[in-house]
Amino acid sequence: MARRKKLLRDNYHQARWDEPIIFEMSVPGERGVLVPVACEAVAGQVGDGVSSIPAGLRRKKAPALPEVNQMRVNRHYYHLSQETLGTDVTLGISEGTCTMKYSPKVQEHMAARHPGIVNVHPLQNPETMQGILEIYYKVEQFLKEISGMDAFSLQPGGGAHGVYANASMIRAYHRARGDSNRTEIITTMFSHPCDAATPNTAGFKVITLMPDENGYPDLEAMKAALSNRTAGIMITNPEDTGIYNPRIEEYVKAAHAVGALCSYDQANANGMLGIHRAREAGFDLVHFNLHKTFSAPHGSMGPATGAIGVKEFLKPYLPVPRVEFDGQKYMLNSNYPESIGKVRSYFGNTNVVLKTYMWIMQLGAEGLKEAAICSVLNNQYFMKKIAAIPGVVIWYAKGKRRLEQVRYSWEKLKQDTGVGTDDVNKRIVDFGIEHYWTSHHPWVVPEPFTLEPCDSYNKEDLDEYVEALARISKEAYEDAHFVKNAPYKAASHRPTHEAIDDADLIAVTWRQYLKKKGRK
Repeated sequence: MARRKKLLRDNYHQARWDEPIIFEMSVPGERGVLVPVACEAVAGQVGDGVSSIPAGLRRKKAPALPEVNQMRVNRHYYHLSQETLGTDVTLGISEGTCTMKYSPKVQEHMAARHPGIVNVHPLQNPETMQGILEIYYKVEQFLKEISGMDAFSLQPGGGAHGVYANASMIRAYHRARGDSNRTEIITTMFSHPCDAATPNTAGFKVITLMPDENGYPDLEAMKAALSNRTAGIMITNPEDTGIYNPRIEEYVKAAHAVGALCSYDQANANGMLGIHRAREAGFDLVHFNLHKTFSAPHGSMGPATGAIGVKEFLKPYLPVPRVEFDGQKYMLNSNYPESIGKVRSYFGNTNVVLKTYMWIMQLGAEGLKEAAICSVLNNQYFMKKIAAIPGVVIWYAKGKRRLEQVRYSWEKLKQDTGVGTDDVNKRIVDFGIEHYWTSHHPWVVPEPFTLEPCDSYNKEDLDEYVEALARISKEAYEDAHFVKNAPYKAASHRPTHEAIDDADLIAVTWRQYLKKKGRK
């Protein structure tokens, strides 16, 4: 029987509940569970009447928690789950710059929830958690091979956190050499925004290079910006346009010539695993996002790990504790006097490191390279199909290939119909597609959308996404008003910018909401 072609989900319709927040459901005296009475020590009276809880941590009155019975709580959260789209229930293509990769369920259910993992406490004796420390140690060895770096820390809790740690190591390195005049970091407009934000937070002055006509950062502008004040460059390659800079070694050599260090943002290494290494490009530091490239679910608002790697001369500055192996047992070593110290509680997000370990072990060296090849192949196919949609423009490097993502533009669609990328973003959820990403601000590319199909999706998935975009383009040219009033079939809605931007209207807690509501 011939395989049925996958069709666009025209009949998709999401549950849409007029759901109150949990505090609004509160009924005084109602209970969902009877909480056991606290023992005497916890309750606050120990022998001489002195509380076992420090005075500064004690509440003056009981917390104002919602009082809701169990059945209503259950129903409430099921309603909210039905209004949520995620990678497991719809197409998660997109979020260019933040890979939305499938996380194999064997990692989630068999390993990450295993009692031998979840019941380990990070303060217990290292001799009693040898298995977890072995996983940390082996993941470090894998990443050293993949990047060419000499040592790694898996402690940072995300990509930007890893970049911040790299900026801190750059500063520590220069200070140790008595060179306190190194106060500037150079980055590029299309590098991940954290490559500017985190060194600025760490105290550096940040210089941002704009792209040339090919989409590359201007090399001559960089050379003009370099000086004895330059501490380092922090750069993404390929940048958020998906364009790989073939002259990257020239940028690195120019930075090294003035004594600066070079940090490679490889948060999206999807298209380069087993093909290209940071060491061969001349970089001194690197970071990977284990929660993206290495299959653990995307870490914004959740567990994440920004793995940071360095060459041997920067190893003393890595965060502590370091996981080490003496040939017989694994241990946590904090005896690094020049270290930048701890950057995360305990030694990081173990469940993300575990999933990374499993994913690498399942694929092996050849599998990692195949994942990269599939990622690039998917993107080339995707780009060719999307470029043919009326209203789409692709900026920079005309006719040249991209690696794992592309920054597209609806510039022509906006000019022709008045429908822009925010309108497309709202309409696409009517087809049951959960992710469509524009770009970081400011929008250097007008009316942008940035897609990254990575290695998880097959041809039918890509075709379905393209069909949705083509349908929206056709609708815009036929009836722009219809697109601009979407969505029609989803729980998503159009928030007003006034409510987002007005500090008097924003309330992120129930207590704050009640105060502001009372004020009005």
